[in-house]
Amino acid sequence: FTPPRRLRIEEIPQIVNDFRLAARNAIEAGANRVGIRLSPFVDYMQSGDSNLEALGLYMVESLNKYKILYCHMVEPRMKTIVEKSECPHSLVPMRKAFKGSFFVAEGYDREDGNKAIAENRADLVVYGRLFLANPYLPKRFKLNALLNKYNRDTFYISDPVLGYIDYPFLEDIA
Repeated sequence: FTPPRRLRIEEIPQIVNDFRLAARNAIEAGANRVGIRLSPFVDYMQSGDSNLEALGLYMVESLNKYKILYCHMVEPRMKTIVEKSECPHSLVPMRKAFKGSFFVAEGYDREDGNKAIAENRADLVVYGRLFLANPYLPKRFKLNALLNKYNRDTFYISDPVLGYIDYPFLEDIA
């Protein structure tokens, strides 16, 4: 990875072209082979909306028109990087409205994920951070084994290479 830097004006046409090519590839693949990730409850850099649930519903209902394969939505559950919070918002209305496969993410552990599936709040639960810190996460879940705590400072860095490859494997701690 290269360190982030400011784009030069002459680079902008290439970025626009990259988006054009990505859109063309998605069209050629067909909407029934395309998924999308949405985070209607996230307020990064003042991108929030005054009616988050209505925004989320509008987005999934719009996607239904195109028969998108799956919608991967981020729950409004994280207060800080490591602390879960109760939230008045829910993805359930969006789950009920979306006609394709519905994926959820954000702070799920084994128990929460199983409960989300059992209660039909999702077709699939996404475990990003836990996967980064826990080689063989499905096996750990199956055995109800202890999980490594993740270190967010090691996510997606290339120099030095730290993170996924140096967390203890299940066999190393069993």
